[in-house]
Amino acid sequence: MGEQIENFDVQHFIDVYVMPWGINIILAIVIYIIGKMVVKTLVGIFGKIMAKSKYDDMLVDFLKSIVNAFLMLFVIVASLDQLGVDTTSLVAILGAAGLAIGLSLQGSLQNFAAGVMLLVFRPFKAGDFVEAGGVSGSVINIGIFSTIMSTPDNKEIIVPNGNIYGDNITNYSAKSTRRVDMVFGIGYGDDLLKAKRVLTSMLDADERVLKEPAYTVAVGELGDSSVNLVVRPWVKSSDYWGLKFDFTEAVKLRFDQEGISIPFPQMDVHLDK
Repeated sequence: MGEQIENFDVQHFIDVYVMPWGINIILAIVIYIIGKMVVKTLVGIFGKIMAKSKYDDMLVDFLKSIVNAFLMLFVIVASLDQLGVDTTSLVAILGAAGLAIGLSLQGSLQNFAAGVMLLVFRPFKAGDFVEAGGVSGSVINIGIFSTIMSTPDNKEIIVPNGNIYGDNITNYSAKSTRRVDMVFGIGYGDDLLKAKRVLTSMLDADERVLKEPAYTVAVGELGDSSVNLVVRPWVKSSDYWGLKFDFTEAVKLRFDQEGISIPFPQMDVHLDK
């Protein structure tokens, strides 16, 4: 035992093992530290570019984290390669694991991709009233995987982004003005021109009705029991429901005053004796 210790060449051990491994460890640490600094700088530049493009803050933060993770993976692989680790096998294992995870989370990845598209192209924003994913409501928040909406009766609905982006999207708040489509029926025995004059005067008196584009009052259909007048004024989007409800009530009251009838379906039953 003592002879083996005496024969142990310390200098040879240092030259063959300690020095090479020590240098590799130091270089790996240096590569990691410098790489991390470079990644931080690149991610910062990327974030500033995205911020100037006026993308959603949530999307910017998420993309920054993705870019940071992707670049840091290269830094870690370079550091391990400097230590002599077989990074080829490591990359293959990570790739196989990523594929397996991707297949198991296929639905979630679809929602994620749709969320990114919604945040990039912005077919709607928080506060807009939309019809999307089979539901209608005001958008509260657009997330990476789902969108939260509030219905007119104040129910909160969480809709997967895949359902939204894979279907038609109707944004009722996208334009500053909207056309209100209404139909009022009068009897065949009533004065048609008088009814049109009444409706026109009511539209002219309502300050919510825009002058441009001009409103429309016309005969839309000769129905089975009524002459149907189409009334289509333009209003600010915020006045849409207010004018529709108020004007419908006002027409009923005004027609009653003017002696203009509003027909309704009736059924005559005859009993044979």
